[in-house]
Amino acid sequence: MVSESDRESDRESVPEPDPESGAGTGSVDGTGAVDGTGTGSASGDGPDRESNAARTSVWLDRRAPSRSRRSESPAGLDRNRITEASVRLLDADGLAKFSMRRLAAELDVTAMSLYWYVDTKDDLLELALDSVYAEIAPPREDADWPDRLRELARSYRELLVRHIWISPLAGTFLNIGPNSMLFSYAVQDIVRATGLPLERQTGALSAVFQFVYGFGTVEGHFKARCDAAGITQDEYHQQAMGTIRAQPHLRKIVDYSDGLMAARGGDTVEEMRERDFVFALDLLVAGIEAVRDRTGSTAP
Repeated sequence: MVSESDRESDRESVPEPDPESGAGTGSVDGTGAVDGTGTGSASGDGPDRESNAARTSVWLDRRAPSRSRRSESPAGLDRNRITEASVRLLDADGLAKFSMRRLAAELDVTAMSLYWYVDTKDDLLELALDSVYAEIAPPREDADWPDRLRELARSYRELLVRHIWISPLAGTFLNIGPNSMLFSYAVQDIVRATGLPLERQTGALSAVFQFVYGFGTVEGHFKARCDAAGITQDEYHQQAMGTIRAQPHLRKIVDYSDGLMAARGGDTVEEMRERDFVFALDLLVAGIEAVRDRTGSTAP
């Protein structure tokens, strides 16, 4: 008879993704948009996923719970409730501290109870990841493609800032859950509408959404660091710049940076960041239009 502690140890012996490592290269381009190049879970939850192709994603596992599982599972517990609690814990404590035991305590159940609904912690992370993709607002259908692109890019950026734990997971899983797929469809619709030749469309998609991924990831971690320190982003920026200015060997780069920031304008860190984001998207849109015009393509 395998004890609960033995099973818990076996199920949860997966390495934690490194929050500082950036996007993975799994089945997505770092955005959640499927590009068909995936190799499954990069976090490695043991032979279960490695030996069974259907276990490369929780969304490919069509096994129905056994009668004994249904009858013995705790009343009021289901996958939706477990997923919602997982998102709350990930938002509050971060990816590194997330565990089945912590989740069970949050739900006031035993850790073994969670295994009536998922097989591994990877399953929970994949469910949580897809659930927050539902927060990405769909772009307006009646807008032209540049505006739709800007709207979708902004919504994706806001998601990365709200849930900083999703950035290291974005390339870890296949991202074929229902909400992730809706995001993928929206991205593909926009890139088709650009009029770019087919062989250039994935490059355009990567240019935009890899930029947004990096921008949102850095912004989210910076905001989280300021929140943890109990200071505003402006206070942190002022303290950091003051420390750097006190270093004589950094004077040259500081003087140049001061000139750049003065030229950009903006009274706060958030205003300066917003100006950069908007202008960068404008550059990307202009680049897409230039390539389209150069190749003689036309928007559909």
